[in-house]
Amino acid sequence: MTSQATENGTQRRSVPSREVLSQTDRVVNAISQHHHRSRSVKLTALDQQSRASEGEKMVSRASSTRHRERSPLRAQPEKQQGENVRAASTESSSTTSAIHQQPKMVSNSEVTLLSTALSPLALRVSPPPLSHQVQGLKKTMFLDKMGIDVQHAVIMEDLLYVLLGSEGQYIRFHERYNPFAEADRLSGPEFRLAKGLDPSLRDLTKNLLKLATHRSSVEAFIEIQSKTEYGVVNHALCAAIRHIMKEYLALMSDMEYKMLTSPSFTLNTFHIETMDMARKLTELNYIVQQISRKEESVAEYADELGTDFDKIMETLKANDGNLNALNNIGISKTTSMITKGGDVIKLLTDRLYSVSGDPAARELLTYLVREASRPYMKMLNMWLHRGIIADPFNEFLIKEQKSIRRERLDEDYTDEYWDKRYTLRKDDLPPQIGDSRTCDKILLAGKFLNVVRECGGVDVSNEIKDAPETIDDPRLLSNINTAYAHANGYLLSLLINTHKLSERLTSLKHYFFLDQADFFTNFMDVASHELRKPAKNVSTSKLQSLLDLALRQPGSITATDPFKEDISVQLNEVGLTEWLMRIVSVSGLDPRDIAAMQLSTTTPATDKSSERDDKKGITGIQALQFDFRMPFPLSLVISRKTILRYQLLFRHLVALKHIEQLLGVAWLDQAKTAAWARRSKSVPLQKWKSKVWNLRAKMLVFIQQVLYFSTTEVVEPNWCLLMAGISDVNTVDALMQNHVDFLDTCLKECMLTNSKLLRVMAKLMSACRLFATYTTQLSKTLPGIDSETADADSGAVDKVTRLESILLQYEQNFDHHLKILMDALNYYAATETVVLLSLCARLEVCMISEARNGL
Repeated sequence: MTSQATENGTQRRSVPSREVLSQTDRVVNAISQHHHRSRSVKLTALDQQSRASEGEKMVSRASSTRHRERSPLRAQPEKQQGENVRAASTESSSTTSAIHQQPKMVSNSEVTLLSTALSPLALRVSPPPLSHQVQGLKKTMFLDKMGIDVQHAVIMEDLLYVLLGSEGQYIRFHERYNPFAEADRLSGPEFRLAKGLDPSLRDLTKNLLKLATHRSSVEAFIEIQSKTEYGVVNHALCAAIRHIMKEYLALMSDMEYKMLTSPSFTLNTFHIETMDMARKLTELNYIVQQISRKEESVAEYADELGTDFDKIMETLKANDGNLNALNNIGISKTTSMITKGGDVIKLLTDRLYSVSGDPAARELLTYLVREASRPYMKMLNMWLHRGIIADPFNEFLIKEQKSIRRERLDEDYTDEYWDKRYTLRKDDLPPQIGDSRTCDKILLAGKFLNVVRECGGVDVSNEIKDAPETIDDPRLLSNINTAYAHANGYLLSLLINTHKLSERLTSLKHYFFLDQADFFTNFMDVASHELRKPAKNVSTSKLQSLLDLALRQPGSITATDPFKEDISVQLNEVGLTEWLMRIVSVSGLDPRDIAAMQLSTTTPATDKSSERDDKKGITGIQALQFDFRMPFPLSLVISRKTILRYQLLFRHLVALKHIEQLLGVAWLDQAKTAAWARRSKSVPLQKWKSKVWNLRAKMLVFIQQVLYFSTTEVVEPNWCLLMAGISDVNTVDALMQNHVDFLDTCLKECMLTNSKLLRVMAKLMSACRLFATYTTQLSKTLPGIDSETADADSGAVDKVTRLESILLQYEQNFDHHLKILMDALNYYAATETVVLLSLCARLEVCMISEARNGL
């Protein structure tokens, strides 16, 4: 029984069977034989060569001896094969980068587990030492002492080991190659051949050694790029390359089998049968080198630039400026140096375009692009159809600033949530979606769905169906367009129908543009005493209470307004003119300047002009402004930046209303006071009173015309265009832009964005306000002056002369600046804003000649 089993076992070992062992098992066993096989093959061949006289007999003996003794499938029992498999795993780990320092010289080879794994599928054992580092290594026979057939045999044997990453007896790594250095491993090893090899064999061997160099480079790339921080696109690319390397291993197994079984298998046949795989690995090696070079260039730039400041700033914002938070973020410069995501797909696609004339290379690169883009497309579909970014390694084309949160919309005066929370990585865009229109659609589609999702309108439980899974899918662009149209329509419906955008805008028109503003007249009447105080002494809570009473007044237009609870009172410590001048004189209505100016409501100003305003002090009516609380998602369309524009227009209209009220009070006071109403006996005094009435009338007409122009000819027509556009608008982004354009147009046509017009208007309005206050105060002293002039008192004449002098200054100041304003209006109407011609025509009525002073 035992002898029969032994015979059967011997028979199984003597005949190689593909059914017993797979090709991969043969490769592993062939590698394991590298340290355990007998060297008697070459010694026997050399002894036979010295004793035999005919070369054919020597080759026959050497070949037969090789077939008996070298085959790992025949020479060892199953137990020994298992031990050799483990030894082979140890030896094949020479492509693994070392964590420890490279030893200079070792006396024996010990296998150790690496303390840190490079990647999930990387080898966990230390690489073997190089041959020139091992002491006491037995020297091999010189090739020049062998015949060409023996050289052929031993070189083919060595090539199998070298092509699997190990050193051979006569083919060794070059001494300058360091398997512990990542750069050397990615470049691939250089080899040195033993001296004495026949020139014909040397040329073929060098060609095959290129395949070994490329194989080692690609294997090192797979291990390094499979690390977690390299991202899912690199992981998918490595998985695709690993599949090709399995084909490579199967090819090597087949080459070993033919070498062991076919006497006609030669080095030339070996070279021919590996040519297709060599072309594949050459192309893969080119990709490896391209990615490595780009990472090196990025690393050099990062060294000059310094640490990742975006990560630092985002962390500081998220932690309200707490510097201690920087200790927990683990800033690493290597993360920003990695080529990943869309950049990898871009490199592969560019290479695909450049080799499109080579069918084999095109097929290979098409496969790599398709496989590498699968996780990228999964992220793209999640963003397009869910509004979610599933990007743990920061490789998607959309970048999310998590520090910008929805809860900060009430403080966002620069539209950061909409403009900066989600942005494009413009340098990492794949060519398939690299054009600007497609990228904008991708960005907006996800933004829209993100808003809808936060409002509870997107079901994220259902799977995404019929979406392209690879970036070369012809349905890619149609999928993007369909997702954009769906998200846009969904959000438009949510804003206009669900959250009643039109009604919100109409409410804003009532409160900020004083449309049907009976509530504001009531508020000004009841709050007049409080608003006459300096702004710093005004009670905001008291004003809010008075405003609530005015809003709930029965019969008022606001009594039935469902959004009246959202209006509130604010006091701005900086005057309107000073505020606008500081913004407009530098860069127009820049959002950052507006935000900085808004901070001045709570932070004292530091420049000289503001200090002068603080010393003068502004009254409550000059500091008064309304605020409006806007819920999400309407706060995206009616943002803090747009509310700020509403406040600027509101303060301008309130200033005109207030001056009109002051001039009206002055007229009423002059009509009721007997000293103003009756004709004075003194002719100079009577002429002075006529000039006062005339100037007051000119000022009143001027203010009324500017107010009428601002409301009826600027705000109302543009408002009608805005409301008509809401029903016709096709995209949310266009809706938001139309709203901002409406406000910017109103500011421009109301002369609030031009420094020269703003400065002249400020002087005219100041003159009107001061004159109204001056004439009201004169009502107390005018009866005494009138009686004194009736008695022909000499002191009264001096008083009248002084009154005439003051009045003349008011007249000259007003007429001078009015003329400057009209000239400026004519100029800017011809060059910038045509609508200003209408105001210029209306102001002609204010140019009353001196001949009508006595009327």
